[in-house]
Order: sequence, then structure tokens, then C-alpha cells
Amino acid sequence: MALAQEKIYTLDDIYALPDGERAELIDGQIYYMAPPSRTHQTIARELFSSINSYIKSNDRSCEPFFAPFAVFLNENDKNYVEPDICVICDTNKLNDKGCVGAPDWIIEIVSPSSRPMDYYKKLFKYRTADVREYWIVDHERNLVTVYDFQNDSAANYTFADNIPVSIYPGFFINLSSLNI
Repeated sequence: MALAQEKIYTLDDIYALPDGERAELIDGQIYYMAPPSRTHQTIARELFSSINSYIKSNDRSCEPFFAPFAVFLNENDKNYVEPDICVICDTNKLNDKGCVGAPDWIIEIVSPSSRPMDYYKKLFKYRTADVREYWIVDHERNLVTVYDFQNDSAANYTFADNIPVSIYPGFFINLSSLNI
């Protein structure tokens, strides 16, 4: 007896989604996204504001973006993500559709439905795509897990800690000082 083959989805399937429906595509599998909570949006807004201010004052060569912003991780039509926040320093990766290739820094803010995706699937995908730095912000746990892939290190911080940004030496973010 033959086994049923799992359907492999592509970018065409993402673009064919009904208006207002969001999903990500990882290795040909679609993962639908629930609308973010107010707390999620507040964290995203405050983090983006802090990062954007730093970049405007210190390093105009990089550009920060917030979701929904398309990131095509690999040069194929089977991987598409919308990180909560990403920073791209190679402007050659940017086009009108989004970012083609790995951003330098990605931040994902955990929602109850996204926990396995952020901690496992995306962690592996971002690491293998050559993202330089990946933060997982977990409000329920008051925890920020920082993966510095370029230096092969990982560390956990609380919202009260000064969290170093490895792609910007000397830049720290303290979530308790933000309006969260």
C-alpha cells in the first residue's frame, strides 16, 4: 500500500491566501499565524522604537523592519517568514517584496501558539540561513534568549537585564526600561 504524500507548498500558496490571513512557509509547510495580542504588539513597538532610534543615531547602513515584512530565507520558493522585528545591513538583499536572504538580526516575540515554532523550527532555520543574531522574547517567562550565531553562543536574560546586541557592540536593551 502506497503512503499518501505530504503536500509541499510554495510562495504561490502564500500569495493565494485570503486577505487578512497570514502564514509562514518553512521547508514547504504552511504555518498559519494567529493575530498578535496587545502585549505582543506593545513589546514589538517598544523594541522596534529603541532599535530604530539607535540605528538612526549610530549606524545608518542597516534598516530595521517590523511584521508583516517578508523574509525569503533561502533562494527557493519554499521558505517565507515574517519575523516580528528584523534588521538588514546588506541593502542588496532588499527589494519591493522584502528581504531575500538572511537578515542580520531577528527578534521573535513568543505567543502561546508560536512557542514551538520560535524555539525550535525557526531557531534551526535562522541558524542554517546565516542569521547573525536571533532573540526570542518570552513575556510569560520574563525571558529573552539571545543566540549569537556568529560567535556560537547563547544566553538567557530577564527583562530587567541590560541585554547586549552583538551586531552593535556597546548597544544594550533593557526591556524593563521600555514602556511594556
